Amino acid sequence: MTDTKEKILITALHLFARDGFEAVSVSTIAGELGMTKGALYKHYANKRDIFNTMIQRMFDLDQSVAQKYGMPEQNFNVSTDGYDSVDLAYLKNFTLAQFRFWTEDDFASSIRRMLSLEQYRSEEMGRIYQEMVVSGPVQYLADLFRAMMNTGRMKVGDAHSLAVEFYSPLYLLIAMSDNKQEERDPLAVLEGLVDSFIGRWRV
Repeated sequence: MTDTKEKILITALHLFARDGFEAVSVSTIAGELGMTKGALYKHYANKRDIFNTMIQRMFDLDQSVAQKYGMPEQNFNVSTDGYDSVDLAYLKNFTLAQFRFWTEDDFASSIRRMLSLEQYRSEEMGRIYQEMVVSGPVQYLADLFRAMMNTGRMKVGDAHSLAVEFYSPLYLLIAMSDNKQEERDPLAVLEGLVDSFIGRWRV
């Protein structure tokens, strides 16, 4: 991606995260960069093209984090590769990495803020937010737990309920980190909760 195309993408993302997708026009993005709309259209067909590029990059980044920590890169209904080899120790490292990724990575945290703003304004944005930040991760965890139970790497229980229990602190601490609501180190809090979960469910 050229430097100009990348600058357009990041500038638009920051504007979307601050003001919402619908409130930001191509003219606003171009003006923020000191270029004409015509110059911007040489790199992106329209605002939707910019948005689609952002979402695709976010999914690619998410897959790369999963790959780095030895986790399945695809949802179970797309591919079962990797689900039979993950254990709870891998999941702990991945979960802590996910917290850092969603709170410290500028691209990921900006995507999350943008979708948080737009989820109630657009059915499509709400669906993407759910898939990326809420129900998607819960389903991913449920499939992981089910695979671990089936292969004797985890005690048997209700996979979906356990996924909700496991994911809730991560989701909450990420949200709290936006306004620095947690006085203690949120990563240390999360690690303690993950360790407690693993201690109860590891075979």
